Amino acid sequence: MTKYIFVTGGVVSSLGKGIVSASIGRILKNKGINVSIMKLDPYLNVDPGTMSPFQHGEVFVTADGAETDLDLGHYERFIDEELNKFSSFTAGAVYREIIENEREGKYLGGTIQTIPHVTNLIKDKIFKASEETSAEVMIVEVGGTVGDIEGQPFIEAIRQFRSEFGQDNSLFMHLTLLPKLGATGEVKTKPTQHSVNSLRAMGIQPDFLVCRSDEEFDNSIKSKLSLHCDVKLERIFSLETLDTIYAVPIALESQGMGDKVSEFLNLDKSKSDLKEWNKMVNVIRDDKKNLNIGIIGKYTSLEDSYLSVKEALMHAAVNQELNLKIDWILSDEIEQSDLDKVLGKLSGVVIPGGFGPRGIDGMVKCANYARTKSIPYLGLCLGMQIMVIEYARNVLNLKDANSSEFDQKSKNAVIDFLPGQIKLKETGASMRLGNYPCVIKKGSKVYEHYKKEEIIERHRHRYEVNNLFKERLEKEGLLPTGTSPDGNLVEIMEVAGHSFMVGSQFHPEFLSRPNRPHPLFNGFVSSVNETVVEGDQIRLIQ
Repeated sequence: MTKYIFVTGGVVSSLGKGIVSASIGRILKNKGINVSIMKLDPYLNVDPGTMSPFQHGEVFVTADGAETDLDLGHYERFIDEELNKFSSFTAGAVYREIIENEREGKYLGGTIQTIPHVTNLIKDKIFKASEETSAEVMIVEVGGTVGDIEGQPFIEAIRQFRSEFGQDNSLFMHLTLLPKLGATGEVKTKPTQHSVNSLRAMGIQPDFLVCRSDEEFDNSIKSKLSLHCDVKLERIFSLETLDTIYAVPIALESQGMGDKVSEFLNLDKSKSDLKEWNKMVNVIRDDKKNLNIGIIGKYTSLEDSYLSVKEALMHAAVNQELNLKIDWILSDEIEQSDLDKVLGKLSGVVIPGGFGPRGIDGMVKCANYARTKSIPYLGLCLGMQIMVIEYARNVLNLKDANSSEFDQKSKNAVIDFLPGQIKLKETGASMRLGNYPCVIKKGSKVYEHYKKEEIIERHRHRYEVNNLFKERLEKEGLLPTGTSPDGNLVEIMEVAGHSFMVGSQFHPEFLSRPNRPHPLFNGFVSSVNETVVEGDQIRLIQ
């Protein structure tokens, strides 16, 4: 039987429930336990696919094409397991399914209520996720904070788990904040006490507490929390603000998290070996040569909009014992900026994915600058399309070259709708999503990095390179070095003779891991490093 760890949060949002859930997963996996993680989101959107990146951050895409919360990216990176469409669902998805069932008469005319219909469906979805992964332990993060109105059906559903399956098979872990008042220098426990009381009022007594703070706190604080929250002293964990999220499993395991969870759930008590993970964290923390890489996009004011890109770059940098410095550059502002001033200090340029016409001209200028100045360039999804538009305008001399997404009247739409996308009206979950194969040409730059002819990568797009222009682009040096197996869709483009100017229609960032960087990111960072080593010191941060 699968055992469940339910992670809730209180006081304020953004405390790091996703990182804590992922860290516990890492600790248990290193004990030899088959673990998976899922996210329950209380908002009424069906999924994050149509949500603004400014509100929600990036949309993480699973192998089977589900558009999910960015926390699933953390889960996959930490536990190094593929998740799926069952690993995340929202209140909106639950209510939609219930209403559809009611309209179809599946409830035989009965009155539909939050209890039992909503709560039962939530439990069913948690069971389904467990079945799909065959996990010994399923870690379930409940989004939002305790007390949120929209989250109450989820809290009630997990309460019922304890009643139905008992304490031996379910563990409640609550993440809270311990603020420190600057005026008195005191660490205050009342927010945590009130948060636990709110959880109790909904029928859940937490078994473990993880208390976030900006600095360590002593045992007297833990003793006070133990008394007032009725949680055993040894099950209260401190988690101060750390210099890297990858240090969180180490911090929790140093307090015995793995053994204490195992004891509570009657799991195997073998030691969790985090030696390799600890080695990786030490490399992250070591003093290394700095490289400055610019991420140029439409949503750079919120770094979480490109979370997986940022992490993938860091993975590659750590692998090569380099220290990554990121310049977050808003493409809107580049349109009127001095390119030498903005880009001249960069060692490399990344243009990630996005939608809509805003800031496109700035991105095209950046692609031109990177191409003509021999600055390593990595284009992801939209970033590859930008590379094609720039090349068509400035090498093929098609001055109105564009994507039909941005200019439907362009006579030279070098980027156009995917087949089957033209007449679609619904935007949610309607793109080319999830895993698709790609065949790589031997002798190409990308083949040097992948070292194999066929790969599988994750996609999220509805526009593609227009095949009417493919031959002309190739003849002039923009090479389609990766295509779908039937050759109809361009998956990878690279500029002949450039140190590294590569674009992928897919999103390689979703497959990068801290201990196993993605080949494209590794190749890009390696090229950046070589550029600096060769003496281009203007792009080296001292």
